[in-house]
Amino acid sequence: MLFRDVLGLAHIKKHLATSAGAGRIPHAQLFVGPEGSGTLPMALAYARYILCGNRGGENTGGDDACNRKCEAFTHPDLHFAFPVANSDKVKSHAVSDSFMSEWRQFLAEQPYGNLFDWYRHIGIEKKQGQIGVDEALHIVKKLSLKSYEGGYKVMLVWMADRLNIPASNKLLKLIEEPPEKTVIILITEDEEQLLQTIRSRCQVLHFPPLSEEAIATALVERGLLREEAHRIAHEANGNFNKALDLMNKDSEELIFEQWFVQWVRSAFKAKGNKAAIHELILWSEEVARTGRETQKNFLLYCLGVIRQAMLINYNAADLAYMQIHVDGFKLQKFAPFIHENNVEKIVQELESAIYHIERNGNARIVLTDLSIRLTRLLHKKAA
Repeated sequence: MLFRDVLGLAHIKKHLATSAGAGRIPHAQLFVGPEGSGTLPMALAYARYILCGNRGGENTGGDDACNRKCEAFTHPDLHFAFPVANSDKVKSHAVSDSFMSEWRQFLAEQPYGNLFDWYRHIGIEKKQGQIGVDEALHIVKKLSLKSYEGGYKVMLVWMADRLNIPASNKLLKLIEEPPEKTVIILITEDEEQLLQTIRSRCQVLHFPPLSEEAIATALVERGLLREEAHRIAHEANGNFNKALDLMNKDSEELIFEQWFVQWVRSAFKAKGNKAAIHELILWSEEVARTGRETQKNFLLYCLGVIRQAMLINYNAADLAYMQIHVDGFKLQKFAPFIHENNVEKIVQELESAIYHIERNGNARIVLTDLSIRLTRLLHKKAA
């Protein structure tokens, strides 16, 4: 991955290249950005820039052998840590090294991919991965060794918010005082989930969502007509991973749309209708049969729909980017049912459900309770 391969973000590329070229490389950095904004591709390009002695904003020059190893993600001084869980392949004590061949394939195919894409890639989509103590010990051991090629060592920790508390505590001293010529880059979508003691030891770099023009241009290069590319870029809302899914018609949101519409239609029929209540229970059971990551992603999707409906209802449709592709359902017609008398409570109920799902609550009970509560809220009248 080169800087020129990373979409947009010219100001961040310039900052990283200029500071590294001047020898000002912070030993601990935190890249924070929403899904699909390019935090991981940028970290890969930056690591290559540091390791290969490249100069110039396009990663030109440098050592050819080093560049080839970085291109294949096999450079001995480039290390990775990311969320994993035990699987059919790794029965116990799973760590990143257990999935390194899958990780290299993932980076080559989906560098903008999200956490759920990664879980599906290694077959743990029904589990909740983490970066645990075993991983922390591996990180400490790797970075305590001398550099293979006599230069920098770089450790990329992807989705660092999945560091559990014991692992975070193990890494505190290393992050504060790493060995000489060691760079640790933590990558996260939600910095609030990291320990404050870790955040305070890092130089933080915030990534904005990608511009529509950058996404549209990349989609045109992949064969889309410009008009269609701009439509998808607008709907993707700065998320290149979502844009690719929409282009390939491979988005999990297509399933989420069907679930959401099924729930809403049952909810509107449910007042005094026993059959509709039974439909809601069956809906809850259907969603509960999926993995916890899918359930959490669906509830986050619902939060997004509620926010978009609120914008439309309050005449801010220009800020609404989401589209629902289910026949017969229009977000504009649903929007009037989201108003000042229920929106805050609906958001609270969805966030509470996410909290309980994350903590291994019984998904069938959580979702059934949620569907009945939200049904009542949807029937509340606006002031």
